[in-house]
Amino acid sequence: MREIIESFVEYYKSHKGRINGMVLGIIIALFIIFFGIFNTLFIALCAFVGYYIGKNFESDKNFIKKILDKLLPPGRFR
Repeated sequence: MREIIESFVEYYKSHKGRINGMVLGIIIALFIIFFGIFNTLFIALCAFVGYYIGKNFESDKNFIKKILDKLLPPGRFR
């Protein structure tokens, strides 16, 4: 059993991009089948916005306050 797991890990390491791409494609296809194309695009958009906000929040702790100051009256969140 250990040999099978080790060979699978070795195969995965040598073909990581192909395997990850295939799994991502299957997940996207299932989302489209179950939720429809527009709902899937909305989910992808929300995920991208969440990633963008999270990435910027990691590098700048005041990122959300800056965004709120642009959207709401200035100085409200200081």
